[in-house]
Amino acid sequence: MGMRQTLGKLAGQTAIYGTSTIVARFLNYMLLPLYTYTLSTSDYGVLTEFMSYIAVFQVLLTMGLETGCFRFASKDGYEPRRVFSGALAAVSTVSAVFLLLMIVFGRDLAGRMGYGDYWNLYIYIGIILFSDCFTAILFAKLRQENRAWRFAIFKVVKIFTETGSNLLLFLWYPKFAAAHPDNLLSGLIPAAPDFSYPIFSILVSCVICFILFIPELFMLGMGTDRRTLKDMLRYSLPLMVAGLPGVINDFLDRILFRFFNVDDSLWRADLGVYQAAVKVAVIMSLFVQMFRFAAEPFFFSNTGKKDFKRVYASVMEYFVMFCMLIFLGVTFYIDIIQLIVGSDFREGMDIVPVMLLAYMMMGMLFNVSMWYKLSDRPSFAIYITAAGLAVTAVINIVFLPVYSYHAAAWGHFFSYLTMLVISVLTGRKYYHIPYRWSKISCVIILGLLLYTAGTALPDTVPYGWVLAIRTVLAGVYIAGLLLIEKYFRRHKTITADESKDSQ
Repeated sequence: MGMRQTLGKLAGQTAIYGTSTIVARFLNYMLLPLYTYTLSTSDYGVLTEFMSYIAVFQVLLTMGLETGCFRFASKDGYEPRRVFSGALAAVSTVSAVFLLLMIVFGRDLAGRMGYGDYWNLYIYIGIILFSDCFTAILFAKLRQENRAWRFAIFKVVKIFTETGSNLLLFLWYPKFAAAHPDNLLSGLIPAAPDFSYPIFSILVSCVICFILFIPELFMLGMGTDRRTLKDMLRYSLPLMVAGLPGVINDFLDRILFRFFNVDDSLWRADLGVYQAAVKVAVIMSLFVQMFRFAAEPFFFSNTGKKDFKRVYASVMEYFVMFCMLIFLGVTFYIDIIQLIVGSDFREGMDIVPVMLLAYMMMGMLFNVSMWYKLSDRPSFAIYITAAGLAVTAVINIVFLPVYSYHAAAWGHFFSYLTMLVISVLTGRKYYHIPYRWSKISCVIILGLLLYTAGTALPDTVPYGWVLAIRTVLAGVYIAGLLLIEKYFRRHKTITADESKDSQ
């Protein structure tokens, strides 16, 4: 299969996986107005704090076995069925123990955190994590088997269930609860809308997704092979150890708001404003996620093929080109896009450009970090992510008490940039891939120059003309990409990585 066909296959799978992800994030965009126009900034901040802890424990409880399944299911000497059944048994056991702990100690923990009236949410979170971690292995199985459409359908059903539950709770349930105070849900959620509604909706969607996978579970079985599971854990646990600082890095700022914000009494409100701005920028994260779903098994399955390293390098170039187009699209029309959030949340929109660039760095980091997965050196991930976590912690602890969520946004950017630089420099030594950084730099510089031009227009310019000028500048970016592509094809610039690769 030639480079164009290989890239075409990746693009096709990215589109299918992206369908479910786009639908999910689009519906989340629909929920963002529901949340920010209904909930207070403080309530939205509390929801953000809970979701941060859920994200951290998801990484901990899956133990890196998603990536481990990809590695061993395509490795000689290992049976794919035993690989996935062993991973499923391990993840379900650990998640069940966590759920039991939440049942036993949830009430006491809720009181200590100031949420004593919401202790049942801790049990909900335990159920969410159990079902989510369980189905994560089964979703990985669908990806490994290239069953992209089944993956997409299950994801879409899950997000439609979550969205539908949110709409019912926010728009219908309060009136119903007022008329029927002793209804079946009265002991599970309050009658008035608050941060517990979205969490309960996630619980419902996770249970439905679990039910969808029951036929798949019967076909797979739960038999384990000790050797296979032992080898997978030896490979996967370092990835989990590395992934845990990674996800903590993503959510540490939200956790630190409780302790280091400018005003202790307003930390929940500021956290809510910050999260709303992050949600507006999440379209970049959306593209990174849909790309990752297809790219990870693609990278593993194409290792060893002719010119595969040059294919990976080309993937990076096109990825950055599209990311900068997203960056310009969101920042140029931010005055319109910000209307999806309530007026109390719009003061944080000035951090959206920073978060967009941070998410782009995150995607570039995923690309270059494949070197330690493909070369069976997952322990390097620990040092790289630990460095990023250190940058995040220092920036937030030092500057959060002064600049609040602005410090949190820049903490993300510099953290991902630090990890990217370290991963690139280390990868050159152990598993060099001929990235053309000169070409990638040209694309980024072009996008930033056009962004500066588009946002530096004087306030006296009518807004209609501002939109027209920015639209023209977006067209200039696309034309500039064609010129950059033409230039590098003609000159066939050789980078230091390419020179090393040819020796």
